[in-house]
Amino acid sequence: MIKIVTDSTAYLPEEVIQRYNISVIPLNVLFGERSYKEGLELSHEQFYKMLAQAKDLPTTSQPSVGEFQALYSELVKDGSEVISIHISSKLSGTVDSALMACKEFPGAKISVVDSLSTAIGLELMVVAAAEAVAAGQSRAEVVAMLERMVREIRLFFVVDTLEYLQKGGRIGGAAALVGTLLNVKPILCLKEGRVEPLDKVRTKRKAVARILDAMVEEFGSEEPVRVAVGHAMALEEGEMLLEKARSSLNCSTLSIAQIGPAIGTHTGPGALGLAACPERVIHGQ
Repeated sequence: MIKIVTDSTAYLPEEVIQRYNISVIPLNVLFGERSYKEGLELSHEQFYKMLAQAKDLPTTSQPSVGEFQALYSELVKDGSEVISIHISSKLSGTVDSALMACKEFPGAKISVVDSLSTAIGLELMVVAAAEAVAAGQSRAEVVAMLERMVREIRLFFVVDTLEYLQKGGRIGGAAALVGTLLNVKPILCLKEGRVEPLDKVRTKRKAVARILDAMVEEFGSEEPVRVAVGHAMALEEGEMLLEKARSSLNCSTLSIAQIGPAIGTHTGPGALGLAACPERVIHGQ
């Protein structure tokens, strides 16, 4: 048997977690001295309310090596194999914690995959892996598929302000935009696991149009793609982006997710994202 592990930044629907028996290890969000486990001790709504009232921005930290050891110990004791898929190592130390924990189980068959993505990009990978396992693929086959997805997934997003990314230290190449962005919406992407600038426009509406255009430039409007939309307390705008994606791209699957605390700490409220991956990549064609 193969068991899937991911972290809380995949923001998976509970129904998907239950259907595929996915283990989710939480990242930590710290307001001052108080630490909360994402998804367990802090709801999305509570977090954004606290964020709006906080004098100092919260910080985030990866799960500990010990937490991964405890989880892997439980999963492999019946001889199961594990595929553990996590937030980009360029954004978090989560992959490092997972790899260090693996050293405690030298005989176990555990594959740790660095998604070089997060949130809706990570979600696409975890769901595809769970489906492949359910269809009877081997650990090696699933890991090979995930490695293809790492290369081919595209994730574009817009934030209302770069303030959160800058203060959280996750700004990457987008640092070049800081100070130039009065009344401008920065459009960003994840490139090789880092946040990089893509474009800048004047309004959120133009930003959404640019994100869609960028995705059509990548994949065209004919190729079947799996698509995911993410939003940070911007459901109405997220649903509008979802509908525009439906009409602009050939969506084989389409989902929408609320971005939670660990990523919302760095994007701030109002962020909107679009991720896509071609079906051919998932099926190895």
